[in-house]
Amino acid sequence: MIQDFADWLVYGLFGLSADTSLGVAVNFFFYDTIKILILLFFISVLMGIVNGVTAGTAVSMLFLFAYLATHKMYGLQYLLASVFGAITPFCSCSSIPLFIGFVKGGIPLGVTFAFLITSPLVNEVAVAMFLGSFGLKVTVVYVVSGILLGVIGGFVLGRMRLAPYLSDWVKQIQAQSSAQTEAWEKDHIPFIKRLPAIIRDAWRIVSGVLVYILIGIGIGAFMHGFVPEGFFEQYMSKDNWFAVPLSVLLAVPMYANAAGIVPVIEVFVAKGIPLGTAIAFMMAVVGLSLPEATLLKKVMTWRLIGIFFGTVAFFIILSGYLFNFIL
Repeated sequence: MIQDFADWLVYGLFGLSADTSLGVAVNFFFYDTIKILILLFFISVLMGIVNGVTAGTAVSMLFLFAYLATHKMYGLQYLLASVFGAITPFCSCSSIPLFIGFVKGGIPLGVTFAFLITSPLVNEVAVAMFLGSFGLKVTVVYVVSGILLGVIGGFVLGRMRLAPYLSDWVKQIQAQSSAQTEAWEKDHIPFIKRLPAIIRDAWRIVSGVLVYILIGIGIGAFMHGFVPEGFFEQYMSKDNWFAVPLSVLLAVPMYANAAGIVPVIEVFVAKGIPLGTAIAFMMAVVGLSLPEATLLKKVMTWRLIGIFFGTVAFFIILSGYLFNFIL
């Protein structure tokens, strides 16, 4: 539905051609902007309802994460968050609204990172495409590694105690949400009277990140429309021992979801690029991107973004070398 509207707006009303880089980029910009804004608004409303209605009881998946994080469950909370990320069909930028909702809901940062890492890497569409392109063995290895990357990355980041490096904007939202819920519970305010405040809070979150969303998606749209597919191939050949870290570094400015990048990876492998190097490139494109960093700037300090990107990039590079060894 959103894609149909974007097609009508760009190719019909604006008269741009779908065969041109400009048309593809503008279409991508409108589609992703509308999708992410709608997602952010409804996730913010949902988290407001969960916070307002449940008031700390573990009756949903989100509060299950929080419960597990406060009890000695040997890291099971990271696995559940990572699996939850794997079954949600979001790209890295689309995962940001859920990330904001998790943080607002008081979910521990390490658990939230586990979701944020895995969500763009693994989804059912990408799995189906991987299965058709590379077979069962490679698909299983990729899915398991994507989930493990979230589990290990979330655990490591959680142990770093990074909450102080969240932005002041997020801390303010957390404090307001907690204070508001306590006031509602104290005064026994019924849900129907809480709903207008929940919707206002959701709109405030959307308006607060709007500029960052537009900038981030604008960068992604430019990359999506104007960077040619063969641009990076010369740097990722099997003759370069540093091809894996270089492929990760080159992938960061790019932006695509897992389903969109699988055909590109298939072309890379057909042209002789090692499978592990190609998969590392794919993981970095979908899991680490300049547009994602731009969106995250509203909720994190640059230091936290750097730690997050550096940690995930390190594990992606290790995965790339491991893939080249076993596949």
